[in-house]
Amino acid sequence: MLRTHTCGELNKKDVGSTVELSGWVHSRRDHGGIIFIDLRDRYGITQLTFDPRFDAAAHQEADKLRHEWVINASGKVAARPDNMVNPRLKTGEIEIEVSKLKILNKSLTPPFELHEEGGQEASEIIRLKYRFVDLRREKLQKMLKVKDEFFTYIREYFHKHDFVEIQTPILANSSPEGARDFLVPSRFYPGKFYALPQAPQQFKQLLMVGGCDRYFQIAPCFRDEDTRADRHYGEFYQLDMEMSFVEQEDILAIMDPLMKELTQKFSSKEIIGLEAGGRFKKIPWKEAMNKYGVDKPDLRFGLEILVITEMVKDCGFAVFSGAVADGGVVHALKVDNGAKFSRKEIDEITEIAKGKGAKGLAYIVVKEKGELQSPIVKFLGDELSVEIVRKTGAQPGDIIFFGADTWRTVCASLGAVRNECASRLGLKDNTKAAWCWIVDFPMYDYSDIETGRIDFGHNPFSMPQGGLEALEEKDVLDVLAYQYDMVLNGFEVSSGAIRNHDPEIMYKAFAIAGYSEEEVNKKFGGLINAFKYGAPPHGGNAPGVDRILMVLNDWDSIRDMYAFPKDGAGRDVMMESPSEADEKQLKELHIKLAGIKKKEDKKEN
Repeated sequence: MLRTHTCGELNKKDVGSTVELSGWVHSRRDHGGIIFIDLRDRYGITQLTFDPRFDAAAHQEADKLRHEWVINASGKVAARPDNMVNPRLKTGEIEIEVSKLKILNKSLTPPFELHEEGGQEASEIIRLKYRFVDLRREKLQKMLKVKDEFFTYIREYFHKHDFVEIQTPILANSSPEGARDFLVPSRFYPGKFYALPQAPQQFKQLLMVGGCDRYFQIAPCFRDEDTRADRHYGEFYQLDMEMSFVEQEDILAIMDPLMKELTQKFSSKEIIGLEAGGRFKKIPWKEAMNKYGVDKPDLRFGLEILVITEMVKDCGFAVFSGAVADGGVVHALKVDNGAKFSRKEIDEITEIAKGKGAKGLAYIVVKEKGELQSPIVKFLGDELSVEIVRKTGAQPGDIIFFGADTWRTVCASLGAVRNECASRLGLKDNTKAAWCWIVDFPMYDYSDIETGRIDFGHNPFSMPQGGLEALEEKDVLDVLAYQYDMVLNGFEVSSGAIRNHDPEIMYKAFAIAGYSEEEVNKKFGGLINAFKYGAPPHGGNAPGVDRILMVLNDWDSIRDMYAFPKDGAGRDVMMESPSEADEKQLKELHIKLAGIKKKEDKKEN
């Protein structure tokens, strides 16, 4: 071993001991012929002191040292003088009087400072290109350590509840998870492709058919979809779990305690909004859309939307009555203390509503003495305006925003307005964790409202509530599914369902969405064939563990949680991928590129 101790463990108890440390030169200071080196490893920082009185050769060698050189040093632990104690360091009360120094490796000048402040100043593209240097920063070291502890805790929880961790294939088949697949060409089967799994959906259901009644896996998933602050490009990890002989409530009962424990152990947030018995609140999808305008509501604040369609359907304001006459709705959002918004701010909020399809955003301001300020009051009339204020519970100093359009447009636009107002008014309290379940999703929705084409609204493998009878007798848009999403502070962090395990119900469910029996057999033959051999009722869900950890800790970007992330454009700038394949590789895979010019060709042109 090239060290007897790490750079974060020595203290006053070790004074007088002879130790050996190895690490990187974090900083260097020369004071009156004495050289001070802060030596760093992932455990911390220890000050090395090179004084020619201790060892002239070591002092002479130390004069060569520069930032990020890798060194090995031996010496005696000494107490720092009282006026030189550094309370910010765990090792701040001691220093090492070095008697032997060995340079293990030199370093070029780093492309950015590794002090936290300096590291943040570097652009992301530079930090990702030199990720092997960036990873030495204390912040990233801590994030990777917390992620390891997070995953370990999850594994222990499921093992404690008699689940078995099982790995499913990476080279798999295409599955309709809603995103683009990453395809892998087959060398042995020209023209055929594997797909990297968007999720282990079909495999975990096959495990249930195989009698593995409690399965889990921290599964790698691959989706070719655009990046966001809470979504890493290309690959991510989810806690995949499935159980047999269960109903929806059984899944929720397993997940609630785990998420509460993870919140308490891996964040400083207070869990709010629990139901009696300490369970997470369950909100039907339609109610969530009406109240919050979105199916992933942030419940750290109120600002509930109110349906006022019946109140205004015959009013004199054509924007409202006309929307209702066309089959639309009118909703109202009362924002406490929103009267402080300036005209400019209201215009900015209106643009956000328009971005969700709204034609505009009507409003009423309730002034300090109760008078109403709005261009629409004269059309509504004083009596109806006062009734709306009363129904919404608006008080002096509040503002009421209105949406009038199709139901979906009103929900989406007022949901965006609600979120924006909460941000502007500082209502998103990062000391709180508001968990909930959204349940009772519609089984089907229009994929094209003009043609009336129907498709699955969520997961196609979900069991319809009411089974085959509901599919045969109900209006398809009224059929609900046993589907549920877990939401944390406005982020959807998990999706799950009780699965459709009955071949007859599955064929019918897909037929409604326009799939023939032949198409179902071709796309999902492995799964549906297995169901014909005695499939148990089963269900599960798949929380995005990276996203949950990010939200619990208020980390800015999900990318920093990966040791080697892609950038916002999906590139690995350090390894220069994606990269071109050579002709030999393409020939082996029976692939011929058409319409793509190589870099050299582009330069010539």
